[in-house]
Amino acid sequence: MVLDDISWLAVRTTQGVTSFVGMGNKPTPISEAEVQTIVKFTQSEAPVYKQVFAADDTVKIVDGPFSDFIGKIDNVDEERGKVKVLVSIFGRETPVELDFLQVQKI
Repeated sequence: MVLDDISWLAVRTTQGVTSFVGMGNKPTPISEAEVQTIVKFTQSEAPVYKQVFAADDTVKIVDGPFSDFIGKIDNVDEERGKVKVLVSIFGRETPVELDFLQVQKI
């Protein structure tokens, strides 16, 4: 794009644009190869998570603030790679949403 005052104003006032990569107040141009890499990345399919968990499985939480807690899986969200685990906190079962990588089957 030709960067002049009018085009720069149009870009800066575009809804959703918050900032630019560059020095000072001017954006740094990127190569066509970098543009194609970004476009290719946005068009690739989302990763598919390998499901190894099912409802009622007993798991140990291995990461995060509930690390080392034992719980039971309430439900599995395959698309997002998340599980809802019922953890006993102060004598009550509390649902905690975790990534597949944060739990381990027992």
